[in-house]
Amino acid sequence: MKISKIGFVVILLLCIVSFSFAQDYFPNIPQYKTLICDFHTHTVFSDGSVWPTVRVDEALREGLDAVALSDHIEYQPHKNDLPTNHNRPFEIAEQGAREKNILLIKAAEITRDTPPGHYNALYLDDIDLLDTPEFLEVIENANQQKAFVFWNHHAWKGEERGRWRDVQTTMYDNKWLHGMEVANGGSYYPKAHQWCLDKNLTMLGNSDIHAPSLDYQYTAQKHRTLTLVFAAERTVESIKEALFAEHTAVWHKNRLIGRTEYLKPLFDRCVTVSKPHYVNGNNIAFFEIANNAMIDLELKRTGKSGPAAITLPARSTIITQVKLSDDRKAVKLSYTVSNFLIAPKKGLPVEFDVSDMPEK
Repeated sequence: MKISKIGFVVILLLCIVSFSFAQDYFPNIPQYKTLICDFHTHTVFSDGSVWPTVRVDEALREGLDAVALSDHIEYQPHKNDLPTNHNRPFEIAEQGAREKNILLIKAAEITRDTPPGHYNALYLDDIDLLDTPEFLEVIENANQQKAFVFWNHHAWKGEERGRWRDVQTTMYDNKWLHGMEVANGGSYYPKAHQWCLDKNLTMLGNSDIHAPSLDYQYTAQKHRTLTLVFAAERTVESIKEALFAEHTAVWHKNRLIGRTEYLKPLFDRCVTVSKPHYVNGNNIAFFEIANNAMIDLELKRTGKSGPAAITLPARSTIITQVKLSDDRKAVKLSYTVSNFLIAPKKGLPVEFDVSDMPEK
């Protein structure tokens, strides 16, 4: 089939438009690509208010790499209008996701009273097989499909109802539970954060979106809650490998939540420090600090040198200063990044040098 010049131009423009929404909110880290993902969304096939293809369009517009349609299995308020077909949302959205280069993950939300709570299962083959009354049987069935299972918003009905119980211990001991939502929508759960650290569970943050998304441009302060996945490749399979390996961080409001081994290299790629310069030959060194990520970095000094606090606005460069010794030796600056949480209420410690000093 021959394509006219005009047709070729139209196709080219469509391709440009499709990929022009891609955003580098955070840089890649050594050996891994940083992928922006939302693993908890809803459509009209459960209690959401949009058609499945809309979630793909939103993901494209907002610069996400991957999205999961995780409609409730047990809760379908629109079932008088739509037939029960748990696999259908994925089927409807799949082709459009391929065309728009959005990685679509087949998922569902297992919805039980809290306790035992709500759980998302990703990478399912047949969601209909999970539509059975016995809770642990559902969880086991999901694992037989090699699904990645995580506990959603554990404390959404209060810490007491969301505490760790025997049922979670059974899941954990059988290796049926692989992660937890450390953040869901506007809520951060420090206890879930600590459990992930103590029990080697994967940290996730998701929007749990039901209404249409109205976001057209993200800022450091305004964006949906998302999971950063550090994957070997930008593929559905690599995301699954990274999830099981705990290679994640959570982007919630103006903070990142994760393990030191991922937040530290991410910080190192976000921030660059320039060679210093001097004014009037004194020992005050002025230098630039650049932040190329979509987060306002908040640094508090832990050492003796440098400003007591530094705020690096997203995607910006600031000029600051430090006093040097008479021989102008390199100065090591020690800070805590208070909004890079490596544990509840514990920021990421970082150091960087004001180095490459010129001779006097």
